[in-house]
Amino acid sequence: MESIGILVVSYGSRAASFVDKFSRSTEYDTRLYIADKQRNPFNLKRAEEHRVIPDLNVDKIVKFARRFRDKIDFGIVGPEGPIINGIRDKIEGEIEIPMICPTREFALEASKVRQRTLLKECCPEVNPRFRVFNKRDYKNLDEVRRDVYSWLDELDNKAVVKPDRPGYGKGVGVWGDHFNTREELFRHFLSIYENDSVIIEEKIDGEESSFQAFCDGKSLAVLPETRDYKRAFENDRGPNTGGMGCYKDKGEFLPFMKRADMEREIEITERIFRKLRGNSVNPCLRGIPFYVAFIHSSEGPKILEINSRGGDPEIQTIIPLIKDDFVDVCFDMINSNLNKISIEEKAAVLIYKVPPSYGGFDKEFPELVRREEVGKDIKLLNAYKLIEKYGNDIRVYPGSLELRDDGCTYSGTSRTVCCIGYSETIDEARNIALEGINAIKGGALWYRRDIASREHIHRSIEHMNRLRAK
Repeated sequence: MESIGILVVSYGSRAASFVDKFSRSTEYDTRLYIADKQRNPFNLKRAEEHRVIPDLNVDKIVKFARRFRDKIDFGIVGPEGPIINGIRDKIEGEIEIPMICPTREFALEASKVRQRTLLKECCPEVNPRFRVFNKRDYKNLDEVRRDVYSWLDELDNKAVVKPDRPGYGKGVGVWGDHFNTREELFRHFLSIYENDSVIIEEKIDGEESSFQAFCDGKSLAVLPETRDYKRAFENDRGPNTGGMGCYKDKGEFLPFMKRADMEREIEITERIFRKLRGNSVNPCLRGIPFYVAFIHSSEGPKILEINSRGGDPEIQTIIPLIKDDFVDVCFDMINSNLNKISIEEKAAVLIYKVPPSYGGFDKEFPELVRREEVGKDIKLLNAYKLIEKYGNDIRVYPGSLELRDDGCTYSGTSRTVCCIGYSETIDEARNIALEGINAIKGGALWYRRDIASREHIHRSIEHMNRLRAK
């Protein structure tokens, strides 16, 4: 069996799913060289070499990769930060290891203004109405307030406020959810404006879906649709987070979607891809350059944002379902020979368990925090034991979880661990994921209990039916 060395740049459960998939290769003896934000116990156990780089500094990652350059065949990147900071450019330019992620130039999530400008050029109909506010255009705050309020007049106050630079799922404020007066909106605006350009765009009424595709620079290999849960609390309340969970149906699209909706998404993304690719192959787009957050409205699909890596939690829901050997998928991307990816047809539900401070849960619901568990170690053993019951239909991926010198694992400040259930139906997959989540003990961790619930999905279907009837 051929030995293959792989550099994995890791933070969170997303990269743990890559590590898991590589470790299960049946065609190759995989040796994993992992640059990690913390001592993730899952990765540590499977790594040939493991290096903790808390800030995921690109130069430090390059230094780590250089030590093993003769043993590494390619690299893959999970988190967005190193992609935005040019990790592929540095590693390929300095040590000639092919990397699976876009180059810095094509890290579209680095600027929401650039995204809106790009969409305006190639598919303007998917842009909501928007306006950019930049400090260099104004002499004082009175002028800013005047223009902001004038724009709100045009939008009938139904606005979304976003920073230009990445907020990693956070930093976005929505009228009716995060503020209900212009004064509250303007305070949120100023919290961003001090350090960044701000986009104020039209709030779209619709249902969201996450579109993802692998890319070899020549064509796109489209993955099944997923639905993310961004809000911290149940019934889609509270601040935006990196994502509290997600689900996918057994087929290619979501219960509230029609096949035509997905075909339209593919057509839109292909137009964006062709605009960036040019007339031939563009290997700079290799990886998952298009994780597109769509919202399906009465006027058709609109784009909320574009990211240059797989979604977390969306991509780790799909990675275990890839039938092809993941090493071969990666080589096909590198060689511009990726035609299609075969995906097992199963429904999936992913649920995150997170620390009490995450999303402000401890402040919003102090009475629900198990104070005696705060700061205590996290016990995953009973969740892993469920593998004996469910086999490959359950996955447990640590995220912001660290193995410390006392031999115990402790939660960081972000999403701690996710459980994924797979089955023939969303309901059955959800039950498996919930069983896994409830088997994880310690740390006063909590989770959203309505991820992929029948009630939530039914509301999405009914909402979409009303929008289509307009």
